[in-house]
Amino acid sequence: MIQNFEILGNWEERYRYVIDLGRKLSELDERYKTEDNRVKGCVSNVWMITRVSEGEPATLEFKADSDAHIVRGLVAILLAIYSGKTASEILDVDIRDIFQQLDLERHLSPSRSNGFFSMVERIQNLAKAAA
Repeated sequence: MIQNFEILGNWEERYRYVIDLGRKLSELDERYKTEDNRVKGCVSNVWMITRVSEGEPATLEFKADSDAHIVRGLVAILLAIYSGKTASEILDVDIRDIFQQLDLERHLSPSRSNGFFSMVERIQNLAKAAA
């Protein structure tokens, strides 16, 4: 993911890339777009669910969706980072470092940054519950 961002020259291209990632994201079935699955702290609507694999060690698969294009792209980035990992691997991810490497802190509005970290918090809470 970081390498893909580094290849892109400017932030206009990076925004387009984030939006494209969101367009490629599978839509979440309407039955999962409930208040219980909504990520609190996001200005846009974001819904997130998880499934724990039955393998050893168990891994978590996340599915999520948003009604906003850029946020949907941010969702896709987070799913690429976290899905398919064990709970302990998820909790070990240094997302602030990745956030800085992607240079998102300088280019996202404060409300989008807060929403991004609200999604991270939801993922971490789901991982803790599965551990």
